[in-house]
Amino acid sequence: MQRFAFKMYLKPGFEDEYEKRHAALWPELKKGIQEAGVRNYSIYWDRDTNILFGYQEIEGGQSSQDMGADEVTQRWWAYMKDIMETNADNSPVTIPLREVFHLD
Repeated sequence: MQRFAFKMYLKPGFEDEYEKRHAALWPELKKGIQEAGVRNYSIYWDRDTNILFGYQEIEGGQSSQDMGADEVTQRWWAYMKDIMETNADNSPVTIPLREVFHLD
């Protein structure tokens, strides 16, 4: 199992909308993420910087951020682009974080 942490950027004023959309996560997206081998997936919000911190454990070689070939993921990214900083393909700007300590 590989641990993967990353940060993304939420546009100011969209904190409640971000939570609302994720509270109603599409079942087909959830299924696709799980089928890709992503487990224990959490996203945290830093109120002071509007940075979103994501953490997930990966059973395969693909994180949720690598699922751009999937049609459902593409629709989700398009749905989220108005409230997050995104790349030209609508994927969220994602910056991987290097693990410097872990304790089981």
